[in-house]
Parts: sequence; C-alpha cells; structure tokens
Amino acid sequence: METKAEQKRIVIVVMSGNMLLNFAGPSDVFTHANSCLTAAGLPAGYDVMIAAPVPDRKLTGSTGVEIHCPYYALEIVQPIDTLIIAGNDRSADGINRFAGFHRWLGEIDTCKIRRIASVCGGAFALAQAGLLDGKKATTHWERTMHLQKDYPRIRVAGDQFFVKDGNIYTSAGVSSGIDLSLAMVEEDYGREVAIRVARKLVFYLSRPGFQSQFGTLLPAYEAENIGAKVQHWLKDRLHEPLDVAGMANQFNMSTRNFTRVFHKHTGIPPAKFIEKQRVEAARKLLENTDMPLERIAERCGLVNLVGMRRTFLRHLNVTPSDYRRTFRTALKDAGIAELLIS
Repeated sequence: METKAEQKRIVIVVMSGNMLLNFAGPSDVFTHANSCLTAAGLPAGYDVMIAAPVPDRKLTGSTGVEIHCPYYALEIVQPIDTLIIAGNDRSADGINRFAGFHRWLGEIDTCKIRRIASVCGGAFALAQAGLLDGKKATTHWERTMHLQKDYPRIRVAGDQFFVKDGNIYTSAGVSSGIDLSLAMVEEDYGREVAIRVARKLVFYLSRPGFQSQFGTLLPAYEAENIGAKVQHWLKDRLHEPLDVAGMANQFNMSTRNFTRVFHKHTGIPPAKFIEKQRVEAARKLLENTDMPLERIAERCGLVNLVGMRRTFLRHLNVTPSDYRRTFRTALKDAGIAELLIS
C-alpha cells in the first residue's frame, strides 16, 4: 500500500461556504478515485486535505452551515502536488479576513507545486496573487467580464468549463470543479479510472457542448441603456427581417451614429446583438416547449433548421437538439409538470 508521503497531496482551500459543491465536488472526485484505484488492486493515489484560509479554520455559508476545516492552509508544510482554490468571498469583510492567505498565495513557489487550480470565484484569488498574468483563464460566466476588467493582463475565456495554461488550471462555476477534477484524475491515472469515478458520481466524464459554459449571451442592461431599449423592441419582431438601418430609423438615428452609440453602450455590433437575442429566444423555447425545431427556427428569425444549427454551434458549441436534451425542463420530462398543472 502506498503511504501518504508517496501519494499526490491535494490541498483544497475553502474560500467560501456559499457553494458547498465548489470544494465538496473536487474532494469527492479524488476520494472516489482512491476507491477505484484500490478496487483495481492499485495503491490509493491521493491524500486529500481540506484547508481554510483563516487561522480559526471556520467558514459560514449563506444557509448558516458552519464549515470546520481540518487544516489551516498557511500551516501546511508537507509538499503539495495540487493546490485548488475553491470559490471566493469578494466582500470587503472577506478581502480583509483573507489578507494573510492572499499574501501567502502571492509568495508561493509555483515551481514546487505541480498544479495550481481554481473553482468559480477562486480565479480572482489567483489573479490577485499575480498567478494568472499573461495566462488564459476562466471563471463563472457571470463574473468573466469582472475578471477581465479587474485584471486586463488575463486572457479570459468566458465560454469554457475549464482551462489549462501551463500548470495553472481554472474552472467555471460549481459543477465545473468536478469536470476539472475528473480531467486531473484522467491526467494522472488514465481515462478508464476517470470513467469509473464519473460513473460513481453519475456524472459526465466530458459534458456535451465541447466544454462550453451555457450562461446568458447578453448581460442585463439598465433601463436607460440602448441595449435594453433595443431588446424590448426586438422581443416580438425576431421573426421579421431585421437590419441595422431599420433599427436606427426606429430610434430616429442615422445608421452610422446608431452603430457607434450602440457599440459604445453594449460592446458589440447591432447585427451580433440581434443574432444573440435570437439564440436566447430559441433557448427558452427549447427548454420549455415541445415546439418542433423547424418552427422555433422560423419564430426566432434563424431562417431554418440548418441556419439555427450553425448559429447555435457558433455561440454555444452545441446543436439545438443536444441543447434541448440537456436543458429541457426536468419536471416535464419526469411527468411531474402535468400533475402539478392538473
């Protein structure tokens, strides 16, 4: 039996108790990997340590759940194979409370740790420590714009479940930490072991969508933003032929001026905005109705099934039919929705 000193030490630092899966998911992956390895007659491969970024080792979640970690991250002196920063508390209290940990993180010798990773908001901790400078990284889709704005030296890939750049790994929100951990197990012990772990967790080894996040394509605009006004105007017109000149005329502006103002306020050209709005409308119909794909394409102005398929692949890296299978209303498929309605 392989001793703990010989195992790969995984240190998961719990930065917030608001999303328990941020740290519990990766922990379960590595501990189940140990079970799969021993069941195959092999030594357990991982020594998993759950650590807190504060000396009292305690964190409180938004539901009131208290998390008591066995270790304080700054007191771990054993060699670390993989360091995972799970979540983050970006409130003023959190930033002050974790100041010592952030200093420690910024001073660690990255050459002595084989892998450094983050789950969800943990990317901000890595960014603050300067570990993501000049690197490609991701975080939860709701926070990608903030990450890019706060740390412009990072090449933010907001549409991916996880990203590897050198020995730095970053993942998106919540369950993507499981995706990343499964990828690490596959990296360490091969695909067969990773598949066995995924089966135990009833989880995809590689989720459909070519590792693309499925966040909203358009942000929520304030009421006075021209993006919000155009969104409202487009709502019942997506099936119509639309062009920038017609939109500009609706807002009593020249095409040139409308395009300039629109891009300034939304960050994207009007034509791209229309396309994303059409995809968002189609997504809702795919999730909540049994409407045929051809009808959805027509209703949302995506021309036909071929056109809708190409547009979905361009924006979401998934076909409309695969999207429907993945995100179709769960109650409806389970036959519960009809019972609740009746």
